[in-house]
Amino acid sequence: MKNLNGKIALITGGAGNLGRATARAFVGAGASTVIVDRASGRLQEIYADLVNSEDHLLAEGIDITDAAAVEGLVERAHSRFGRIDILVNTVGTYRGGSPVHEEEIETWDLLLNANLKTTLLMCRTLVPVMQKEGGGRIVNVAARAALAGGANAAAYSASKSAVVRLTESLAAELKDSGINVNCVLPGTIDTAKNREAMPNADFTRWVTPEAIADVILFLASDEARAVSGAAVPVFGAS
Repeated sequence: MKNLNGKIALITGGAGNLGRATARAFVGAGASTVIVDRASGRLQEIYADLVNSEDHLLAEGIDITDAAAVEGLVERAHSRFGRIDILVNTVGTYRGGSPVHEEEIETWDLLLNANLKTTLLMCRTLVPVMQKEGGGRIVNVAARAALAGGANAAAYSASKSAVVRLTESLAAELKDSGINVNCVLPGTIDTAKNREAMPNADFTRWVTPEAIADVILFLASDEARAVSGAAVPVFGAS
């Protein structure tokens, strides 16, 4: 098990399947966590054991597509713990699509906001904080679909591809600052929602949230100190 004792990790999307698995992995590795979600009340239910813990902060009702809300979140977390060592951006969503010339602009807006803008705002707000503190780790979540465009999936593929390019650019810009920036590329994630949507699929070939969380944990640890700018495939057996 990776040792993150004494580290402060901010994890977005904490009520989602991947965010939940990631937060639990980081807590298990000894990190203090700032767990973020847009809704109010869900984190209190999911992390009832952390509600009154001085080592963890449940930040609910935070819309991280809003720059002012992100700045307020970072200020609150930094005031609570004195620093932030790790940022993990798990917020994102998927929508099946139509041909590019038929796709609704609203779908593009939704996917670019959820998959790219959230990651961008969190990174651009936290990077100066990490620079002042002399280093840090950032792990973003892209997707296998970022590697190539497919029919009827342009909006999703483009939004996740942009996360990879953002990750690479940040890594190049921050290579001398002690801040490592990487991303993971999950394949189809084994969730109840995906099983319902694809009931005839072979679920054993999908990747579990816990398996992805283990890779994220590695990228956030000292063992990955020489890794930056990587887009790590986490496809499962698919």
